[in-house]
Amino acid sequence: MQVTEPTPPLLLDAPTREALAELLLSLADDEFVIGFWDSEWTGIAPMLEEDVATSSIAQDEIGHARALYELLAEVTDDDADQIAFGREVGDYRHASLLNHARGDWAFTVARRYLYEHADAVRLEALAHSSHEPLAGLAAKMRREESYHLMHFDLWLRRLADAAGEGRTRLEAALARCLPEAASVFTPLAGEDRLLKAGILPESLESLRGRWLERVMPLLAELGLPEPDRGAPDADGRTRRTDDFVWLHAEFTMVAGSEEGALW
Repeated sequence: MQVTEPTPPLLLDAPTREALAELLLSLADDEFVIGFWDSEWTGIAPMLEEDVATSSIAQDEIGHARALYELLAEVTDDDADQIAFGREVGDYRHASLLNHARGDWAFTVARRYLYEHADAVRLEALAHSSHEPLAGLAAKMRREESYHLMHFDLWLRRLADAAGEGRTRLEAALARCLPEAASVFTPLAGEDRLLKAGILPESLESLRGRWLERVMPLLAELGLPEPDRGAPDADGRTRRTDDFVWLHAEFTMVAGSEEGALW
């Protein structure tokens, strides 16, 4: 019987490792922050079934963040919990779309619709990454995230088809979200190295184009506001808001109460 030799680990120079760390941090922080925001719907979602569904989705996101932080810790020789809970506000690298409080249900649906499709095209590319641990995790996340995508596609249509306040609130929420929606694709430091090494199989600019191709048809069909085609602002992963300052204090409270403790 022929034995297949394991694929040797990807050998990276220091600048490429730093670029990989920045990519993993941006991915993890996106999942971590949106998971925490949406966990706030537990107990107050519009209906019982949605209470359960949103809580489960938020839990998935935080689980994905944990796995990504662990990959990052392997690259940087750090501790995953320290990365997640031990940084200052300005050290987080989530997209500015995720800076804002959960808002009303229409805001959550609008933001989730835009984010889930951005995450989907990103994970599709990363499932083919030359960095095998990331490719394997991206493939696993895709299977779980596909349910999130369907869930919020249905909610977008449901609110858009509603007469009166539901649609009005959705339109207002999209008007708030759309200017920052492309921040998920803000260029990363060292992106050229990631592309050359095959760690990032496709440029973020190219992924942004694919995201637009995915979100525009449904928005147009429903007569909803659409994103423009302009590139994201250069500070799309460094801008922070008072909302996020508040959230940071919430999710670091326990870990910060006794430094070095094991929870």
